[in-house]
Parts: sequence; structure tokens; C-alpha cells
Amino acid sequence: MTTKPDPVDTWLDSWRAELPESLFASTELTKRILFLSAGLDAAMRRALAEFQLTPAEFDVLTALRRLGEPYRMKPNNLARLLMLSTGGTTNVAHRLVARGYAVREADPEDARSAWIHLTPEGIDIAGRAVVAVGEAVQTDLFDGAPTERVDQATQALRDLSAEAPRLRR
Repeated sequence: MTTKPDPVDTWLDSWRAELPESLFASTELTKRILFLSAGLDAAMRRALAEFQLTPAEFDVLTALRRLGEPYRMKPNNLARLLMLSTGGTTNVAHRLVARGYAVREADPEDARSAWIHLTPEGIDIAGRAVVAVGEAVQTDLFDGAPTERVDQATQALRDLSAEAPRLRR
């Protein structure tokens, strides 16, 4: 399949001409992942604007939502899961509590700790937001792409992820 040049092709051509030794076997793949990532971020932010959610709030809401009942987790575990700082996670949790999407529950077994628990409103908005983000990503990035090609790309990235030494931990 022949495609017309895109911004990544232009970027690569410039480096081939100016500093070819800066290009490695993974350079084009890396740049294309970053290019798609920027598109994913834009689609997600556009969809989240409807719900007045930040990406961090969305991540916390959906992490709790996909756990299933009782839709709760301790902030330090949530921070680890989402690769956020504990302070950042606490700030996001405070915002979600203030908006009525979550509550903090004391841990009866550990007075120093609390649970972050979704409210019914939080469960609802998490579900609606994750569908809206999925639709936005599909529309903005993958409409017109054959399902088979998306599946092949997904498998190729899964295989590469399994081979990445720092991701195998």
C-alpha cells in the first residue's frame, strides 16, 4: 500500500540528509508512536472537555471503575497503577471528591490510610467518559483503517512491548 508522505516522513528525510547516523532501526517506529500519541491525546482531551475532566481525573476514575465493585483502591496503590506521584494522585482524588465523583473512606484496619471509592455519579461519569474517549479516538485516528490492519499493528506493538527490556519488569 502506497501512502502520501506525512510529517514523520518529512522529519525522517531531514535527519537522513543532515545527520544520518542519528537514525536507528527504531527511529521511525518511535516517531510514529509519538505522532499517534499526540493524536490520541488530542482526541482524548476533546472528548473529556464535554465532561470537564482532566486526563489525570479520567485515569483515576476509569482505574477505579474497571476494578468492579466496590470500585475502590488506596491512593498509594492507585498511584503505582497509574504511574503518578502519590501527591498528584491525592490532588486528583481531592478534586474528584469535591465534584461528588468519589469519597474518601477511612481504613478501619489502618488509621493512617484511606480508600478512594467511586460514588454512583463517579461510576456513571467514568462509564460515559470512557465510551466518549473510545469513540473520539476511533473517529479521529482510525476511521477508515481496516480492522485487520489495526489488529496487526496491535499485535506487533504487543510483541515489541514484550521484548522491551525495561518493560519486562
